[in-house]
Amino acid sequence: MAVLVVIDIPGGTKEQYEANHSRITSAPWFPPKGLVSHVGAPNDGGWIIVDVWESHDDFRAFAEQARPIFADTGTPPMEPKVYEALNVVIP
Repeated sequence: MAVLVVIDIPGGTKEQYEANHSRITSAPWFPPKGLVSHVGAPNDGGWIIVDVWESHDDFRAFAEQARPIFADTGTPPMEPKVYEALNVVIP
């Protein structure tokens, strides 16, 4: 079942997001299995990520691979919220 993952990163910066994005997209395991879509944007005092994954297991596997990158860039701790997706439309 597809999932929507929303990650709010209070105190996260554009520089951290760009560093994470660059390192993840250049990793030998990119694109990660199950990633359907990704959006990152600034929000009030931090950063927000909204992803769609083919499954919660795919997201968990990605998070384990990416965790050292987030630590290296000093990204503040984050608590992903995962929701079962009812519909995923890709025109």
